[in-house]
Amino acid sequence: MSTRLKFLTSTVGTKILIAVTGLSLFLFLVAHLAGNLLLFAGPEKFNAYSHALISNPLVYVAEAGLVAIFLLHVFNAVTNWWSNRGARPEAYEVKKWAGHTSRKGVASTTMIVTGAVTLVFVVLHLITFKYGPGEAEGYVFRTAMGTEIRDLKRLTLEVFQDPVYVAGYVVCMTLLFLHLRHGLSSALQTLGLNHPRYDKYILAVGTLLAVILGFGFAIISVVVVFVEGRS
Repeated sequence: MSTRLKFLTSTVGTKILIAVTGLSLFLFLVAHLAGNLLLFAGPEKFNAYSHALISNPLVYVAEAGLVAIFLLHVFNAVTNWWSNRGARPEAYEVKKWAGHTSRKGVASTTMIVTGAVTLVFVVLHLITFKYGPGEAEGYVFRTAMGTEIRDLKRLTLEVFQDPVYVAGYVVCMTLLFLHLRHGLSSALQTLGLNHPRYDKYILAVGTLLAVILGFGFAIISVVVVFVEGRS
């Protein structure tokens, strides 16, 4: 086994891979949220945006890379969690590091749970929207240029008229918020961007970004139900 491979499979290497892949997925979520905001710009712009993505030949390369990053993140996160679980003493209650109590909370202690729920959500989300009904099923939008493309906005509006789906979506986005709240600050610290003087600011920034993303997605779904769906 090469030195590089040994490092990547070590505890430190695993945590670095989790941090790097996690931050990469965070950047994807930022772009995805920005794209979702086009829902309120009208069907022309939202459908044109979605069509531009899926019709770009590079989308397959981008999707393959995103899937690889996602699977690498999941694999290393589970491996790290399992390793820590096996090494943790049974009487483990409160940890102390350098003379002070370890910072633990709901977000940090439920990472594996929120991550697992997010994984299931992503699969169902792809089935519903990316691989859901398209032009062949009548979801056709005619652009100003006369081109017929998939009417993803219509599908989105119809899906979000189901109160059960919306409730589940909001719950999943709340869990995503918890996952990001701890994950972002933890990733930055893993990569060495931590200092006793700045740790509280790193945590605050991580929390703010988690709120913007988690509740940003959730609020969009609610607005679609009560505003877009009735317009």
